[in-house]
Amino acid sequence: MSFQNYWLFLPACFAINMALGPNNVLSISNGARNGVRCAVLVAFGRLLAFAVMIAIAGLGLGALLLASATLFTALKFGGAAYLVWIGIKLFRSGPTLLARPTQETADGRESFNFRQLAKQEFIVAAGNPKAILVFTAFFPQFVDRSAYATSFTVLGSTFLVLELVAISVYAVIGAGLGTWVSSSRGLRWFNRVSGSTMIGFGLLLAFLRRPAT
Repeated sequence: MSFQNYWLFLPACFAINMALGPNNVLSISNGARNGVRCAVLVAFGRLLAFAVMIAIAGLGLGALLLASATLFTALKFGGAAYLVWIGIKLFRSGPTLLARPTQETADGRESFNFRQLAKQEFIVAAGNPKAILVFTAFFPQFVDRSAYATSFTVLGSTFLVLELVAISVYAVIGAGLGTWVSSSRGLRWFNRVSGSTMIGFGLLLAFLRRPAT
């Protein structure tokens, strides 16, 4: 892959990473609830899902998934239902935000439930067929056919690094919002806005059309 193509790929890819989607809304919500460190750490569940999807796309199975109406529809509606479910929980939660999943350590200090939140990030990322579409339609435009495996790996690794940057940015935004809306009424409205946004993403995903083959 030429440096020229790679430098064209970087800004385009980062724009995709920074787009406000369901996972980035989760980063904002987790940042507001538990701070930047929590939001970044649990988002590795998202990175794992994307890494698997990149590998699938690199092997050519992503195109097969998009070509199958049954698989595409099942993934689309499953992901949409999960987003709507999370959105409803957010919307209906009280001023303590979304059922804050915390645990107490041996010394009595409170800590977030890493496994539960990371699993949530993983499922939201894996249940979005638009991600597979990005990896199967966007990546090939920059792949060097003479060094397919190497160039696809470089593109995938770059995407994951830039995704981590985006995660950090939205986590910081979330932490700032959490401080700003620290009142009971403010937190309740924060939940409603976050929940409505997540429900909206779920409905949009439900109406996502399978690309023509």
